[in-house]
Amino acid sequence: MSKRLLVTGSSGLIGSEVCSYFARELGYTVHGLDNNQRAVFFGPQGDTRWNQSRLAADLPGFVHHELDIRDRAGVLALVKEVRPAVIVHTAAQPSHDRAAAIPFDDFDTNAVGTLNLLEAARQACPESPFVHMSTNKVYGDAPNRIPLRELPTRWDYADPQHEQGIAETFTIDQSKHSLFGASKVAADVMVQEYGRYFGLPTCALRGGCLTGPNHSGVELHGFLSYLVKCNLEGREYKVFGYKGKQVRDNIHSLDVARFMAAFVATPRAGEVYNLGGGKANSCSILEAFKIAEQFSGRTQIHTYVDQNRAGDHICYYSDLRKMRAHYPAWDITQSLEETIRQIVESWRNRRNS
Repeated sequence: MSKRLLVTGSSGLIGSEVCSYFARELGYTVHGLDNNQRAVFFGPQGDTRWNQSRLAADLPGFVHHELDIRDRAGVLALVKEVRPAVIVHTAAQPSHDRAAAIPFDDFDTNAVGTLNLLEAARQACPESPFVHMSTNKVYGDAPNRIPLRELPTRWDYADPQHEQGIAETFTIDQSKHSLFGASKVAADVMVQEYGRYFGLPTCALRGGCLTGPNHSGVELHGFLSYLVKCNLEGREYKVFGYKGKQVRDNIHSLDVARFMAAFVATPRAGEVYNLGGGKANSCSILEAFKIAEQFSGRTQIHTYVDQNRAGDHICYYSDLRKMRAHYPAWDITQSLEETIRQIVESWRNRRNS
């Protein structure tokens, strides 16, 4: 009998990459849980049905489950029925801007939905690794208290202690998170607790900018994907504050899936990892414009709004040393330039199809 994988948010960027990677590279039969809630949160441009159809066509044996993770009884019944060997939880309300307008939907999806899955796993398959996509927003705006230096096209850390980026020991307390960040903190801590208290093999992956060619990027979520889409369509991209020099580290969805596979192979209980592209794959918005222009041949149209988003990071990139120490066979394989090239190609293909 083949190994079964359950992926929540299976039609999203990370979920779909995990489905494909575990099916093709590791021989799993994949069960995807998704109800296209992204289209409810973000409108038609956030629709992920195209990705669901792609998975159904590309992956033999792929089973789609139209289910909302807020449905506690439905989640428990599904996990008991599938009894997955691995659970990868990527479903979420992912925008800190949007969360303020829909606080109950945000918390019920991110915090309560995660608890529904954890408890179902504890009852039905407590030995199965449980991988949760958390976020670097659990640190709130505390990274903004690190002394910075201003360079011509970016901000960077002036404190040598953070030369490699933000480590997992960084405080999550006494900072502004956004309601999204707060709901994800609740989920993150609960994932740790099911590992520490109940001994389940769980980890919370605090993602930086997760990206790749299969992203349905929108203004409120999906930095590089949305930026490239604006570039190709000649649309105005709004830069919110910090002179456009705010820095993010970007990790390709393939490298996310590869790390999850490494964790599943030798799981630990209640772990936390800062999963990002690291310093080498970091860029400011201004720098991202230049790389996108290189591959698209089009000038980026943008305007500047002299008001940053509430709780936004001025500079954030992940310290990858803990990940590399625990899983030395894993490392970043997709460079920032290659990632943006793939995103340009993907948007062009989608527009032409």
